[in-house]
Amino acid sequence: EEPAIREMITHGGFRQAHAVFEFGLGTGRLAEKLLGQYLPSYCLYQGVDFSQAMVALSRQRLEPWGHRALVQCTDGGVTLPVGDGTYDRFVATYVLEILTEEQIRDLLIEARRILTTDGALCLVNLTFGEGALTKLVSSAWQWLHRVRPLWVGGCRPIRLKKYLLEHNWRIVYRYPVTAFGITSEVIIAKPR
Repeated sequence: EEPAIREMITHGGFRQAHAVFEFGLGTGRLAEKLLGQYLPSYCLYQGVDFSQAMVALSRQRLEPWGHRALVQCTDGGVTLPVGDGTYDRFVATYVLEILTEEQIRDLLIEARRILTTDGALCLVNLTFGEGALTKLVSSAWQWLHRVRPLWVGGCRPIRLKKYLLEHNWRIVYRYPVTAFGITSEVIIAKPR
């Protein structure tokens, strides 16, 4: 995960961000890194997760940033509890893989709604490999997901490009990152 996250941070323009929204923040590790090392001191951060345990861990981890960091628990849906055009970065790392196709589409609509016109969609997800070994690994992963989804944490490799093009996003950066035979995809996209 770490090489792909680094790649997203490098190309996501976080040093110029004013307000960041993260969908599926988990333990808050990425938020802590962004707030501590990359975001300007005036930048606000909001993250949501459907797990109360993850929200509690994140709140504790982000306590040093006080009012700048808001963490909320959601009902598990993809409707976001914020106003239109309020964030200039939308982040989702390793979470779209567990959503249904309909949820991915709905989340991209929501991301567009909450982003400013010059905002950026910053995504990292599992994707299909491009070399012989990585194609084999991603095919095996996909098969396991069909047969025993819990064995792979409910995640499966996805190709986000088709969803982004369907919803009129302009991909400004895409880079596959492979570690231990598993391929992740870093995407930075802008609303058209």
